[in-house]
Amino acid sequence: MNVLALEPWYGGSHRVFLDGLAAHSRHRVETVTMTARFWKWRMHGGAVTLARKAEALVDGGFRPDVILASSMVNLPAWLALVRRSGLASVPVVMLFHENQLTYPLPPGTPRDATYGYLNYLSALAADRIVFNSAFHEAEFFEALPDLLRAFPDYTHFDTVQALRAKSSVLHLGLPLTAHDAHRDARTPRSWGPGMRPPVVLWNHRWEYDKDPEAFFRLLGRLDDVDVPFRLILAGKHFDKKPDGLEAALARYAGRIDHYGHAEDFAEYSRLLHQADVVVSTSRHEFFGIAMLEAIHCGCHPLLPNRLAYPELLPESLHAPLLHAPVLYDTDDDLFHIAKDLLSGETRPLPEGTLRGVSAHLDWPQHVRLYDDLLERAALGG
Repeated sequence: MNVLALEPWYGGSHRVFLDGLAAHSRHRVETVTMTARFWKWRMHGGAVTLARKAEALVDGGFRPDVILASSMVNLPAWLALVRRSGLASVPVVMLFHENQLTYPLPPGTPRDATYGYLNYLSALAADRIVFNSAFHEAEFFEALPDLLRAFPDYTHFDTVQALRAKSSVLHLGLPLTAHDAHRDARTPRSWGPGMRPPVVLWNHRWEYDKDPEAFFRLLGRLDDVDVPFRLILAGKHFDKKPDGLEAALARYAGRIDHYGHAEDFAEYSRLLHQADVVVSTSRHEFFGIAMLEAIHCGCHPLLPNRLAYPELLPESLHAPLLHAPVLYDTDDDLFHIAKDLLSGETRPLPEGTLRGVSAHLDWPQHVRLYDDLLERAALGG
């Protein structure tokens, strides 16, 4: 079966997902992509470029049985532009990596309903909708009536239930087998008085929605009470640096084992294996590839008890009895859990337990669920 994948934001988690699907699917997956920049322009104007590239594939003899479009695609515009090539009649699955109804905004920034409405129109145009987590699906449908209510008339509230009926949840696949090739970089998971300091990992974007300022506050409180730690800071930089970053780099300069985004997968994987504890302070996470990869590589996670995180963990880890907690509710909870863990007063989860958290999402086995979904969509099921 032939799959045409449309991705105007070919970067970050979008790229990791699409590359994994194309590499492991039993189907032939042809990708039509654009560089990951100017996200607003990608949602408005990306359909023109994606349409031209898709039609060039058709002219070259490729005939898709199903189309997989990411949530950054302006699907109604794209379908209108490709109607002469016959692509407009091919079933479409839309995968929501994120949505613009609930994506958190920088403080003081008003939400522009244009982009949420583009998501809504695209969902209407798709034959099937897939969300990358149950949390994401629930948040989208909780916010959608408010979006429609903002308009003066012809709000079509009945479409909310119609969209629910064609929606499902399917977690993303992960390149876990590829990470296993770099397990030789792993260091012994033991620390405490008289032993080496544990290594704390930050592998998120340095942006407001990941709340790096909360991470810096945690480090400061730990340092103030002489809790030992070293740091791997592997976040991706953008133009605006978060408040507190320069001060943190100066304060912990002698304890930073790595600083900077690791573009190379092998380098990134080795950094994950060298860390002991990974921290998230995110205000937004519709899924959480970075955390799940770090957990697989042996990092004990400290995760907010909200967003998509609780559903990604087995129930047995929501409150482990013999090891350090994984989920926290407040900044104070995070501090006390981290202090006890890094000081050696509580034990990290065993490596085997950590590897089991996301093992079912490894692409070689998880891809079957995506392949089956695409086949059902192609057959109209």
